[in-house]
Amino acid sequence: MSEHRYAHAINRALDDMLARDDSVVLLGEDIGKAGGVFAATRGLQQKYGPERVIDMPIAENAIAGVAVGLALGGMRPVAEIMFMDFIALAMDAIVNQAAKLHFMFGGQGAVPLVIRTQHGGGLDAGPQHSQCLEAWFAHIPGLKVVCPATLDDAYSLLLAAIEDPNPVLFIENKALYPMKGTLSDHPEPARLGQAHIVRAGRDVTIVTYGAMLHRALAAAETLAGDGIEAEIIDLRTLQPWDEAAVLASLSRTHRLVIAHEAVEAFGPGAEIAARMAHIGFEELDGPIIRVGGAFMPVPFSRKLEMEYLPGEARIIEGVRATYG
Repeated sequence: MSEHRYAHAINRALDDMLARDDSVVLLGEDIGKAGGVFAATRGLQQKYGPERVIDMPIAENAIAGVAVGLALGGMRPVAEIMFMDFIALAMDAIVNQAAKLHFMFGGQGAVPLVIRTQHGGGLDAGPQHSQCLEAWFAHIPGLKVVCPATLDDAYSLLLAAIEDPNPVLFIENKALYPMKGTLSDHPEPARLGQAHIVRAGRDVTIVTYGAMLHRALAAAETLAGDGIEAEIIDLRTLQPWDEAAVLASLSRTHRLVIAHEAVEAFGPGAEIAARMAHIGFEELDGPIIRVGGAFMPVPFSRKLEMEYLPGEARIIEGVRATYG
């Protein structure tokens, strides 16, 4: 086990899959010679050549369309959309083609495609480079949606996504790329759709994913000083999400807070709250609270962006609100 950065965990997973499986190819803007805008693909084109690590033009619809074609042709493409905001240009290929072809072919064909993309604020990147749009894709039957928070998960879940026969949207929070942490020499294999209990607790369940996990852990430490022990669940996968794990935790703590960086209105937390209100109503001792981004574009101003982003203080407020 050694210390690395989050971006290196992504790079190592791609490297290992390129070495293991000749059908794996990477494609995207600036992923080759430049090594990616966040250095996640650094050195891979030099190692595997331009036919397997393919620099594409600035055309997201073409990147996604070529990736769908490669998947239908028996390859396992990993396409990168540089910023999640730009994925709007590739929606037809992802939503109308990749997500539906297995169904439309009567189960006779697979679309083993991974779309890697980066979301999240905190880097002064403005409203067109900072959005968290994962709820769009969790709403689409036929797509899987993954959002890892730790180095081991970034590595293991990316391997699982590439090996999956279905199209997977693999979302990395760009604020995590420089994060240092330990990366196991042999990380445990991951299964899509399985949550982790990151912190055990008895008083409230906090459900989260991605970069918000680390803010939730900080909030839990502050709450512990006040005698409130929070149990934190990292969903890891948003579609499918681990409904059973959330319900089991709620059955222990009887209070629920759902925290994500995405806009709160119609965000992933709305679906989780609705399901728990339906199947876990008898377990609730207080209202379900959602903590998310404000219903507005992400500000460019650093000071305004910090006010916009939900963090430790907002999570603590949410927990206290469950007590009425």
